[in-house]
Amino acid sequence: MNPEPTELVLFDLDGTLLDGDSELAWTDFLAHKGLLDPAERLRSARAFEHAYHSGNLDENSFLDFHLAPTRALKHQPRSRLDTLNREFQCKVVAGMIRPGARALVAHHSEAGALLALVTATNSFISGPIARALGFNHLIATVLEQDGSGRFTGHCHGRPVFRAGKIERVEHWLAARGTHRDAFHRRVFYSDSINDLPMLEWATDPVVITPDAALATLAEQRRWPTLTSLAVGR
Repeated sequence: MNPEPTELVLFDLDGTLLDGDSELAWTDFLAHKGLLDPAERLRSARAFEHAYHSGNLDENSFLDFHLAPTRALKHQPRSRLDTLNREFQCKVVAGMIRPGARALVAHHSEAGALLALVTATNSFISGPIARALGFNHLIATVLEQDGSGRFTGHCHGRPVFRAGKIERVEHWLAARGTHRDAFHRRVFYSDSINDLPMLEWATDPVVITPDAALATLAEQRRWPTLTSLAVGR
């Protein structure tokens, strides 16, 4: 019988393991397919990115932007959306995975840590990415579905954003019959000031290619700051 892991290693997704934001890329992909209005997509994306990177994005604004594609596509059959997602993962996401991302995840896994990908990106998009990166556990925003599998345009439960990440991680640990204090190290990798609550929750915050606000804070707090995902850097 394998011993219980004593190290918990959590990763943010967008801007951390991916070079860019997968949900922004998804909206670009849908606009290119003619399923979203390109002008409206550009306007909303600019507003979202400015608020997000400045750390001024609130939970309601986050949801408004991230649920817009599902609201626009809620009448599409789930089979059509699954086909689009497979194409998106192959043609877009595969090129966004940072060099060294899979190796870093594998490094922690082989060391016996309990790993999870913890992302605000909805599980419809982030699920295939988690599997491609080698994660067995995903903690992500969940889109509400009707009985036929169509998305309703709403969120199921609290999004995995800011303090919501801590809430969802602790619920996940409790469901496993454990808690944060059972781990001698809680490592969290992130690039964003929006993840400050989760970085402070970790015993070992690790900052990777941070935004300006997080870079400044990480320097003040002397948090490890990486410029690549290469193991040992």
